[in-house]
Amino acid sequence: RSEFEPILEAMEEAFHIGRHGRVPVVISHHKCAGAKNWGRTQETLKLFDRVRQTQDVSCDCYPYSASSSTLDLKQITDEFDIVITWSEPHSEMAGQSLRDIAGAWSMSLHEAGKRLMPAGAIYYNMDEQDVRRVLRYPLTMVGSDGLPNDPMPHPRLWGAFPRVLGHYSRDEGLFPLTVAVHKMSGMSAARYQLPQRGLIKTGYYADLVLFDALKVKDSATFSQPQQPAAGIDAVWVNGVLSYQHQAVTGLRAGRFLCRQGNTIDRSKA
Repeated sequence: RSEFEPILEAMEEAFHIGRHGRVPVVISHHKCAGAKNWGRTQETLKLFDRVRQTQDVSCDCYPYSASSSTLDLKQITDEFDIVITWSEPHSEMAGQSLRDIAGAWSMSLHEAGKRLMPAGAIYYNMDEQDVRRVLRYPLTMVGSDGLPNDPMPHPRLWGAFPRVLGHYSRDEGLFPLTVAVHKMSGMSAARYQLPQRGLIKTGYYADLVLFDALKVKDSATFSQPQQPAAGIDAVWVNGVLSYQHQAVTGLRAGRFLCRQGNTIDRSKA
């Protein structure tokens, strides 16, 4: 419902729906967005701690303190920086802050936003300490998504997982490498009930990444988001070599995965 100031009420609503439906709840992209919300992950994680005692709940988080999407007039504010990534009517403004554009045009931020649309934007609407706090939380999986057809997509499309392995685990020591890997593999497979996935075991599907723990690093940035990560030597999908030498091999062995099992006890329904 909201990642901004009503976040506790939004989480309570989601948990209520989960209890009513007797299904697990995953708060996706958990964050406290907006300057007035910074620091409140201390409250949201306390809520998780309380609810997890009686309910199956978890969350995921992407490892960046800025979001990126299409320009949304409802999110325009002077409380944090907003950078325009593309604009159909004013492509020359790409890479400039909305504040500077509005100043150059002698108009308000909202007026400038309307003039730029349709457009894309980076919103520096999170606090780095909140991001770290959520990533470190035991129930948090590493997640990502993005707009691949966007002219300037969020760098998490290319860099989310290597950023956790390199920056947050190795360089910042937020958690051990084994925990980092588990948060993006075994934990996710267990959460979404994907059998024979997420672990390296006999009889499991060979979804494997060969990387150098000392070199793995995200290369994608907000200004140059479509950059392959460093330190990843090879990727196998279902046992087929799909990526090597920083290039795809052209062999595609992926398949749609369905959750197995049933989270509802029908005998009590």
